[in-house]
Formats: sequence, structure tokens, C-alpha cells
Amino acid sequence: MKKIILITIIFACLTISCTNSNRKEKNDISSKDNVIKNDSIKNSEKMIAQKITPCIWVETTNAKEVIDYYLSIFKDGKLKEHHQFKNPPEAGGGNFETAIIEIAGMELSILAAGPFFKFNESVSFVINTKDQMETDYYWNALTANGGEEGSCGWCKDKYGLSWQIVPIEYFDLINSNDPKIREKAMKNTLKQTKIILSELK
Repeated sequence: MKKIILITIIFACLTISCTNSNRKEKNDISSKDNVIKNDSIKNSEKMIAQKITPCIWVETTNAKEVIDYYLSIFKDGKLKEHHQFKNPPEAGGGNFETAIIEIAGMELSILAAGPFFKFNESVSFVINTKDQMETDYYWNALTANGGEEGSCGWCKDKYGLSWQIVPIEYFDLINSNDPKIREKAMKNTLKQTKIILSELK
């Protein structure tokens, strides 16, 4: 039964992905019997010309909750699409949702399909921050309300997704031509949770 549900969800997700490159203003998709609601955001802007779109599977079935969470952190973000689906009886019934948001210029697909899979650190998103203030902001925002601090600039948000919050100056330090600068930066990185540039110089 779990396999049938998974196949149904993946099929629906692929249906949305396949229409991503040539979306028009529509109120529904072809599988009307399985669609409860379509809250597509309609505007004249072109969709991002992004060859690869990351898709995250969150354990909730409430995509709006996930959308609100990420858009509260990435202030320049926006919702592009939101869909609600109903599984057919042969797949065990139940609802799931999908959404597409844009955060920090990146298109991100959200699949809110329930607790079948969990995130781990084998996949993480890197936020290249411009300075310590921006580093502090994202670190605090992502680790608050159920998030979790890690080490060496790694943290998890409240859904368990891993992030690396890295000031761009950090890369200059660890790739410096001066071995003393490199060694100090690398050595002190291992002592940190959030990256603090002043301690690495």
C-alpha cells in the first residue's frame, strides 16, 4: 500500500514538473478528478529559467504552512504555485499538496506528502552571506522555533532540512595563499557552531 501511495504522489509531482517550463495561466491541471484546489499565482512575470529545481519532501501535508515558514525567512521570496491533490481510493486516499516558491532567486519545489521520508545531512543548501550580520540573521531564523544548531556553519530548520550559512569572506580565508591564515581559519572553524569571521582571522 505504501508503494502505491508513493507512486501516485511521484506521478502527480512529475506532472507538475513537466508543465513547469511551459506553464500558462490555468486554474487546474489535466487530472481534474484528483485536484481539490488550485491556488496558482497568476502574474505576467516569466518563470525562472532554471534547469534544475530542487524538490523537498516535507513530513506535513500542509504546504501552505511550509510556504509561510520559508517566505518569513527569505524576505524577497514569493509563492508561484500551490496545488492540493486527493489520492484515489486504490492508493489509500488522503490528501497531499505541492507548491513552488522562489527564495533568494532560486526556484524551490515543495512536496507536502506526509511522514514517509526524513532529511539528513547528505543534502544541504548553502547560503552565501555577504557579511556577519546576514550570517547571524539566517542562522537565528533557521535555528529558531524547532530548528537545530550544528557545527562548522551547519544547522537544521524546523523541518529537519540542513543548511550551511557561510559568509563569502570565509572562502577567502580557507583558500588564502598564506598557510598561516588558512590553518587558523580551518582550525577555528572546527570550534564553531555558527561561523564567526572575527574568530577566524
